[in-house]
Parts: sequence; structure tokens; C-alpha cells
Amino acid sequence: MAQKDDMVTYGSWAFLIGILIAFIAGLYQAYTLEMGENFFATDIGGWVAWLLAIIGFIVGFLTFFGKGTITAKEIPGFLIAGIALVVMYGVFRDLDIGPTIGSLFHGVSMSMAIFVAPTVGILSIAVIWVIGRDK
Repeated sequence: MAQKDDMVTYGSWAFLIGILIAFIAGLYQAYTLEMGENFFATDIGGWVAWLLAIIGFIVGFLTFFGKGTITAKEIPGFLIAGIALVVMYGVFRDLDIGPTIGSLFHGVSMSMAIFVAPTVGILSIAVIWVIGRDK
């Protein structure tokens, strides 16, 4: 019986852990925004943002080398979804609707964007490389 490649397993776990940390950090960011503060502007929040970005780089590099959870066929869809997520954060950043709903959208989209942006950047460069190289 063939064993699954360990790097693919690491990529899957990195992606799931990144999404989980981003979601929890986003909920906490929403809570702190309601209190008039910004979690990511604190020392601990800055380290959480760095952690999310590093996990995003790991997911991006593993995918770049064909060892991640995102297959070559899924890359265009992932890039569009990642760009939409970053744009969504830009829209929700200054949204002020209802009690907590604006902060919730802002916090979760911000932390997800911090996690996904490095992966989108790496995969964008990979796609440009593939398109631009001589055949």
C-alpha cells in the first residue's frame, strides 16, 4: 500500500491550522474592535499576524512545489478567491453597521486576508512564471 507523501500531509495541516488560527484571531479582533481597540496593533496581535503570514508562506511554498493541498487545476480558482478575500477586507475595514456585525466582518476578513495573502502572492508569481517561460 502506498503511503501519502509527508509534505502533502504537512501542507494540509498547515492550511487547516492557518484557517483555524485566522478565524479565532478574527473573532477576537472583532471583540477588541467593539471595545474601541485593535488586537493586531498590540504586541501579541502583531505576533499572531506574523504567525498567520508565516503559515501562509508555508502553504504557498508547499503548493508551489506541488506538495500542498491546492492542485495545479485549483490554483486559478484559489487566486480569484484569495483576491476576493483581500478586497472583502478592504470593503469591510470601515463598515459600521449594526451592533458587532461590522466588526465581525472586519475582524474575520482581516485575519483571513493576512493568512491568505502570502499564499496568493507566491502562487501569482508561479502562474506568471509558467505563463512567461519559453516553451
